[in-house]
Amino acid sequence: MVTNEAVERGSARALLSDFIALTKPRVMSLLLVSAIAGAFLGAGSTPTFTVIVAVLVGGALASGGAASLNMAYESELDRQMGRTKNRPVAEGRISARSAVLFGIALNVAAFIVLVLLTNVLAASLALAGTALYFGLYTVILKRTTTQNIVVGGAAGAVPPLVGYAAAAGTVDLSAWYLFVIIFFWTPPHFWALAIMIKDDYARADIPMLPVVRGVEYTSSQILLYTAVLTALTILFGAVADALGLTYMIGAAVLGGAFLWYAYRLRHEPGRPAAARLYKYSLLYLALLLVLVMVDSVIA
Repeated sequence: MVTNEAVERGSARALLSDFIALTKPRVMSLLLVSAIAGAFLGAGSTPTFTVIVAVLVGGALASGGAASLNMAYESELDRQMGRTKNRPVAEGRISARSAVLFGIALNVAAFIVLVLLTNVLAASLALAGTALYFGLYTVILKRTTTQNIVVGGAAGAVPPLVGYAAAAGTVDLSAWYLFVIIFFWTPPHFWALAIMIKDDYARADIPMLPVVRGVEYTSSQILLYTAVLTALTILFGAVADALGLTYMIGAAVLGGAFLWYAYRLRHEPGRPAAARLYKYSLLYLALLLVLVMVDSVIA
């Protein structure tokens, strides 16, 4: 026999699971890796334990808060897409108002954590990331232009700046260079996803590039951005004092593989090739950021 107490515990666990889902933990994980890479780069070695904790906790709170605000605003849109229709607000398991309050609370907590453990610059940059993602990308760009991912990609490039500022107390050329690298990585990554779920975006009337300009044109743009990205990552090793030969060789190898996947997509435009490129793009960025951390210590 199921007791009322057991039912309440089950309901509490389900509610907690839904609030965790509001933070988009899968997306958050890569953002946190990029923030930690920025901290290693800013420290020029291994950051202090306090900085690592602050970047992980503060970054998770800010990222989760931005995601929660995004889900609150896009609940009706999410219901129209197979990839997002089961999100907590879209299904009505959590109200949009609760998601907004949760998102604001997480961002306030992120600011407090980063101010207390690091500095105001890192905390302010974390809030700037939320403003770019929610205000610029979600509210303004996503439903109005095919360049939504290009310009909105600046939001996903902010975490390295947060990590760098937390460790160094400032943001210099190396930090902005890492920002630019992630900025150029974002379009190939998300356009590959957009090709995979093009019909979803078309049904929801979102002007993603494959919907408006077609898969072949998008594939050409992916190849172009990937070529620029590869050149930038290799050049980064030459201009950043904290990086050396280990990073440059690794970046060249990873970039070469990325170019190969982009080339294959350009000549075989379609979902299978896009899926392979999309999956590799995740691995690519994760490994590139690990190279930044490793070489920051070695160099």
